[in-house]
Amino acid sequence: IFPDLSYTKKPAEVRMGKGKGSPEGWCAPVKPGRMLFEMEGVSPAMAREALRLAAQKLPCSTRFCERESVHGS
Repeated sequence: IFPDLSYTKKPAEVRMGKGKGSPEGWCAPVKPGRMLFEMEGVSPAMAREALRLAAQKLPCSTRFCERESVHGS
């Protein structure tokens, strides 16, 4: 996920009009169902704990999902 959308803000105590404010920062719009993190090479218990700690830092609700392994024939 790359923050490619800028958001603007006008300075405090500025009258209406006079154009758009200056760029304040960048954000990444994330739609529901978007995969945020993928892990490989660690045990499922360690991955679950790491993602649980990471989810506490995010401003949205998250859930943990596992890829089902497919055995080749």
